[in-house]
Amino acid sequence: MLICASLAQGKSTLDGISSSEDMLATMDCIKALGAEVSFRGTKAQIKGIGSGSRLPVFPCRESGSTLRFMIPISLAVCGGGVFTGTQRLMERGIGVYEELFKNSGILLEKDAGSITLKGTLKPGTFRIRGDISSQFITGMLYALSLLEEDSTIEVLPPVESRPYIDITVAVMKEFGVDVKEERENLFYIKGGQSYQPGDRKIEGDWSNAAFLYALQSVGHPLTIEGLNDNSIQGDKACVGFLKQLNGEVQKTDGEELKIDLSGTPDLGPVLFACAGALRGGVFSGTKRLRIKESDRAEAMAEELKKFGITCLVGDNDVVVLQGPLQKPRVQLSGHNDHRIVMALSVLASLTGGTIDGAEAVRKSWPDFFSEMKRLGMDLEERNKEDDHEY
Repeated sequence: MLICASLAQGKSTLDGISSSEDMLATMDCIKALGAEVSFRGTKAQIKGIGSGSRLPVFPCRESGSTLRFMIPISLAVCGGGVFTGTQRLMERGIGVYEELFKNSGILLEKDAGSITLKGTLKPGTFRIRGDISSQFITGMLYALSLLEEDSTIEVLPPVESRPYIDITVAVMKEFGVDVKEERENLFYIKGGQSYQPGDRKIEGDWSNAAFLYALQSVGHPLTIEGLNDNSIQGDKACVGFLKQLNGEVQKTDGEELKIDLSGTPDLGPVLFACAGALRGGVFSGTKRLRIKESDRAEAMAEELKKFGITCLVGDNDVVVLQGPLQKPRVQLSGHNDHRIVMALSVLASLTGGTIDGAEAVRKSWPDFFSEMKRLGMDLEERNKEDDHEY
């Protein structure tokens, strides 16, 4: 919504935004694009871009979605730009765009701390792998709608994280831009469309709510409000997955109950944690967890071991074995990953423990530990220079 509002000619007000690092990164980048942004409390007021400056610097911090959304937009609006971010963000890469722009006249250069693109995005027919990240598809959908002529995107199977493509199309429609799915995973984007400004209330975030439902599933009594039960957010599947881990969903004869994470990879860490606290679990579609803020499957296996839980990591599957949960004798590591920190907090709420690198929650939920304390969790914060333990 921030990006769509920035592309609209006029003023928009968006209500329901957290001051997370990813949101601040996106605001910085739409400012670089030429939008005016005022952010206070949970409201952002955006005045859409004019012509856009040439080759601006886009400070993406550690936000992979911001980087991948903004690259094609920069090529459509201002001839490219210089994208900066953390070392981990640069390592995660933009291979899909490198392949997509190979013979298009777009110059792409990379070094340890930045990615520079120069050129103009042209309309056409694009084929994009669907098993890498839906963020590349989202970025192209935003940008192609700005061009004068029509384009198509064919998403090549297998298509993972499909709910995020649906969210993109729905939000674009809210801002007056239409994308038609002519057949499954073939998207037609009419050229010459214009984003329309407006005031929007942003619905609650099911990705973060998963950690609250996880606390509930391991025995903490709490009530969760402010979510849309009819949301198209894929991560609302967390409720059914947690019921499955709690034994509330029965398997049929000869069928092993597996949880497929290919459409909802961000749920991986918290579901692995709950599997460790409950009855174990079998998960498929986990290969993309390697290219997140950490290698999430390996990171959770390492941390679950400290709780006495065995986690077996395969190429595209994870098995968490049932076992008695123990209090860690050594410090837990957040692996500089917000979702790892929050997942470990669910387990530590049962056993006690210390999490190093807890400041990683700033990326998506800066008030996470304040909220946990408000819910009655016994917490102590220790600062080590600018780092935090809980």
